[in-house]
Amino acid sequence: METYKSGNRIILHIDVNSAFLSWEATYRLQHGASLDLREVPSVVGGNEESRHGIVLAKSIPAKKYGIQTGEVLWQARNKCPNLIIVPPDYSLYMKCSTALTDLLYEYSPLLERYSIDECFLDITESLREKSPLDIAREISNKVKSVLGFTVNIGISVNKLLAKMASDFEKPDKVHTLFPDEVPKKLWPLPVRDLFMVGRRTAPKLYRLNIFSIGQLAHADPEFLTAHFKSFGNLLWRYANGIDNSPVNPFSAVAKGIGNSTTTPFNVDTEREALLFLLSLVETASSRLRSARLLAQVVSVSIRKTDLSFFSHQRKLLTPTDNTEVLFKTARALFREFWDGTPLRHLGVAFSSLCNDRFCQTSIFEDERIYKKKSLDSSIDAIRLNHGNTSVVRGSFINSGIPPLTGGIIDDYPGMRSQL
Repeated sequence: METYKSGNRIILHIDVNSAFLSWEATYRLQHGASLDLREVPSVVGGNEESRHGIVLAKSIPAKKYGIQTGEVLWQARNKCPNLIIVPPDYSLYMKCSTALTDLLYEYSPLLERYSIDECFLDITESLREKSPLDIAREISNKVKSVLGFTVNIGISVNKLLAKMASDFEKPDKVHTLFPDEVPKKLWPLPVRDLFMVGRRTAPKLYRLNIFSIGQLAHADPEFLTAHFKSFGNLLWRYANGIDNSPVNPFSAVAKGIGNSTTTPFNVDTEREALLFLLSLVETASSRLRSARLLAQVVSVSIRKTDLSFFSHQRKLLTPTDNTEVLFKTARALFREFWDGTPLRHLGVAFSSLCNDRFCQTSIFEDERIYKKKSLDSSIDAIRLNHGNTSVVRGSFINSGIPPLTGGIIDDYPGMRSQL
């Protein structure tokens, strides 16, 4: 039963269930597939033949085989010989994430995108005659009917408790965790389940005979501070459900968005290296545009066959999401520090991000810039509707290098940084 008092903040934490796999399944069903990946043992991961292919997301049936996120694909295949493995499509995932936030904006402008598949929504001023549970269930049903995937929603008076609530039973559930529910719902849980208690912190708490969140909540704050310094006080506050951090709709979605790849062969010519860089920039810049972000710093990294690592970065005069501008900067950086030694890994990253709706443009931008932006938007739309290979640059033809490639490097600020 929901137990909240008039005047309290009401915060929702919306978490997409098995995001990458759900989005893959939904997209495929909408485009004629008869098999729902969520209903069979399946995972989203890298190329099975890749040396670094890992499980990025798994279905509930795959979980029953003991398949874990982060394990290498061949281990997952050994656990389930009939496992279905599909490659990731990060451009699709960013578009799905943006579609979710667009839907949530209908309920409140106070939305904070916590990660690619998680959002906080402050609905305090949107309640009117409805209860928090009614609104949460309405959102859950609307996401399912309009977008085709499911979410878990946690409801509380602050971000911490809302996030903890959304982690209760999954999938497709709505849970409350109001302050007077903390002793019954939160304190019996293992202390390792508390937000900010990681693999290193949990064993230290065990050695202090603290095994549940309730035990941590009733510990002496000075005792915890003596063992963990200021972090001990933070743990005590979290265990007691205390969090005053605001839902910040103006913070950047991510500290950085990037892309990297381990090449299937030694890259020893500039043409091959620049094609890989272009392929990486194509994917990462598309994610920038999907997230409605502009980047002002471009970084390029390489790893040689002897595993030595090098990187350079440059700040742009004006933030941008334009593929051509970003690639020209990446190309110049690469040419500055590559000595011709064969490469096996390349990466690009965009940082110093700002929202494209609140960015000061340069007086030197001319009509060509706006034409390039229009072209990028058109290409993104075509690829979304007809597949990533529906529009490709001529330089990739017969090159043996995919026109869009690479993994994902999205650096999201944690809740702790907001406190």
